[in-house]
Amino acid sequence: MNLPPKPADATPDDVGKAVALAAEAQHEWAATPPPQRRLVLRRAAATLDARSSELVDLVMTETGSTRSKAEGEVRDSIEELHAAGALTLHPEAELIPSAVAGRTNVVERFPIGVVGLITGWNFPMHLGLRITAPALALGNAVLVKPAPETPHAGGLAWHDALVDAGLPPALLQVLPGHAAGPALVEHPGVDLIHFTGSSAVGHQVAAIAARTLKKVALELGGNNAALVLADADLDLAVEQAVAGTFVHQGQVCIATGRHIVVREIADEYVERVLTQAAALRTADPLLDPDADLGPLISEKQAARAAQLVADTVAAGARLRLGGGQDGRFVPATVVTGVRPGMPLFDQETFAPVVSVTEAVDEEDAVELANRTEYGLSASVFTRDVHRGWRIARRLHAGMVHVNEMTALNETHVPFGGVGASGAGERFGGLANLDLFTERRWISLRGQV
Repeated sequence: MNLPPKPADATPDDVGKAVALAAEAQHEWAATPPPQRRLVLRRAAATLDARSSELVDLVMTETGSTRSKAEGEVRDSIEELHAAGALTLHPEAELIPSAVAGRTNVVERFPIGVVGLITGWNFPMHLGLRITAPALALGNAVLVKPAPETPHAGGLAWHDALVDAGLPPALLQVLPGHAAGPALVEHPGVDLIHFTGSSAVGHQVAAIAARTLKKVALELGGNNAALVLADADLDLAVEQAVAGTFVHQGQVCIATGRHIVVREIADEYVERVLTQAAALRTADPLLDPDADLGPLISEKQAARAAQLVADTVAAGARLRLGGGQDGRFVPATVVTGVRPGMPLFDQETFAPVVSVTEAVDEEDAVELANRTEYGLSASVFTRDVHRGWRIARRLHAGMVHVNEMTALNETHVPFGGVGASGAGERFGGLANLDLFTERRWISLRGQV
């Protein structure tokens, strides 16, 4: 597929004009009956569903993903519109008892206003619509700044579907280019910034946004651990943990970065991982439909991954499979003997690399898993689900999955991390109500 022409970069002046238009349009949209907003989202979902084949090709071309990943992303993106439509029918207010006779307390929800959305390049369509859809459903305007690598899948390719479905054009605007992000964060007319990206940039976003006291939600990186205990079903553990590492070449914030395996089963676990990883085919998915791993987003990202592996091996770990890079391609890589203090243990890899650390026992595994500034997702593999539940509650993570991979997402379930993995309100399901609305207390005294 040939990509559409690269769009012109938005300037800070363009952002200022977009904010003014969006704020004006948002007042009328907020007054639109919620069921009418729902119909707009449903019509847009139908349009995107009819274009799904085209959108899959676009995602593959811009991101380098396999077809199965792109198909899943497009499917999940369309589902976000349907799920958001359901939010429009949620109660908008509640009655709170009063200690004063004759007083009625009403706490209502109202839209936060103009939402500035800065997205990443790994799942650009889904990262855009998982925030845009519920924000619009709840009466807000949205200004999207897609990643420079994926301007079309990140916004331009689905913007018209919403406008054609009846959304006022000024209510949703796409602002590509590097300058638009800082301008959105700094602009006093933007009421909420939702940022998806690295923890380092997230710190900068939060600091700048604090100057105008705007609401901020940060969905940041992860250094996610899979704990494999002595009683684990190894077939299941290897299948799930390896899939969690290699999904979209590991370029996912919830990918499994660290495999923490109890010593007594570590050798068998590693042998099974090596067998599964060695069977993965690295190629361009646009040319080879059987490719399991496509290119990384850039040669710079591939070089970083190769260096992390090399530095970890130089520090005493053992390279068992793969390593190195070929342009944007990094093969399935397995490194064992990884310990705290080594790059593959301490840093988010964002590449197709299995990093194995041996733990003495369950207690040691938990301690190792928590030895990170991140706290996004984690997995625990054990045949004893009660043991898994107990350990899950001890892990410093916003999401923990027992006997499943770290890379899980469900549209209706709140998503987010703790520590360096995120800050602010979660998104997903009913959590979107807190993210995209404010509460107002109105007291009424007298005859009602």
